Amino acid sequence: MHSSWRDRLALLAAALWWGSLTAIGAWVVPLLFMHLPTPAMAGGMAARLFTAQAWAALGCGLLILMALRPRDADRLPAHSQRTVAWVAAGMALALLVEFVVAPRIMARDNLRLWHGLGSAMFALQWLCAGVALWRVGQGGPAAREAEDASAGRTP
Repeated sequence: MHSSWRDRLALLAAALWWGSLTAIGAWVVPLLFMHLPTPAMAGGMAARLFTAQAWAALGCGLLILMALRPRDADRLPAHSQRTVAWVAAGMALALLVEFVVAPRIMARDNLRLWHGLGSAMFALQWLCAGVALWRVGQGGPAAREAEDASAGRTP
């Protein structure tokens, strides 16, 4: 199977995005609350990590979107359109958590509500990144074009 550098870049970015969400959400933040002296210290450090994660999500999402952009076509193939939708949803969730939810958590404004909402949105972003990784891992546009050409099909 032929794979272009753009396909590999999209796969690498998707893996980094999903993997970093997994590491921070499943291991790092829980360990902060287990090992730092106070929940306030752990919460402050977690907030910094979530901010860094939001920017990493945006960077990875942009790389995926740029890699999926066809060079010669006016329109994205259907498979890529669906992948773009998952990537865009994940990026939107990252922005919402960072600029809408996190400030309310830091202000301790109705903490239970905003923390629950932020956790749910983080989980949904994890799902979006995972679906994007799965879809990109199925082979990018160049791989599908090469398969179609070898099978005698036209795009």
